[in-house]
This record gives sequence, C-alpha cells and structure tokens, in this order.
Amino acid sequence: MIVGIGTDVVDVPRIMHSFEQYGQRFLQRVFTDVEIAYCEQFGETRFLHYAARFAAKEAFSKAIGTGMRDGMAFKNVGIRNEQSGMPVMELYGQMLERWNDFTIHVTLSHTATVAVAVVVIESRSNNDQLA
Repeated sequence: MIVGIGTDVVDVPRIMHSFEQYGQRFLQRVFTDVEIAYCEQFGETRFLHYAARFAAKEAFSKAIGTGMRDGMAFKNVGIRNEQSGMPVMELYGQMLERWNDFTIHVTLSHTATVAVAVVVIESRSNNDQLA
C-alpha cells in the first residue's frame, strides 16, 4: 500500500548559486559524503546531479508529510546509485528509525537547467501508516 508520494522540482542555477555563495559549507550541510563523491565526478555538470539529489530530499520530506521538520534534515536523507545507475534512497538518524520498515522508491531526472525527483513510500504490510 502506498503511504506517501512527494515530488519536487529544482532550478539547477539555484544550487549553483548556493555553492558560489557558501562553497563547501553548503555541500557539507546538505549532502552526504556519498552524494558529494558521486556528484563531483561529473566536473562541470556536477550541479545537475546535486540539484536532482536536493529535489529528492525535498520530495521525501513531502512524501512523509512533515516537510523540513520533525526530525527531517537534509543529511538524514541521501541518494546513492546502484551499479546499474538506479538511484536508491538511504536514510540516517531519525529518518532511518522511522522509515526503515518501508520501501522507498525514487526517480530522478534533469535537463541543463531543471532537476526533478519523485518519491513513493510503500508499506511492507497493510498495518503500516505514516509515522
């Protein structure tokens, strides 16, 4: 059973601007080490990947129904990629404690200027509901 759906769209220039203004401090505050390593390998186009991951964090916050409060923090949610390239959401801290028993589906896409993410949270049993 689906217990939450979230989507978010991010302008890539917005993420670039945040980096230009705050530098590494912005990256360290928002992204996991796995995300930073993944995005940095793309050089000039790395902000496309950062923007998609930022959108995934926001989409997750919408899917759980709390927004950026009640234990939801950027660093408690991350994206890693399977060898096939498929994105997988990883949770940490309070988000892991609350959502570990759910299946989380995520998809990312981007153009040169816009990134989008969709998150679907699925219950593994009929008794689960939003935490």
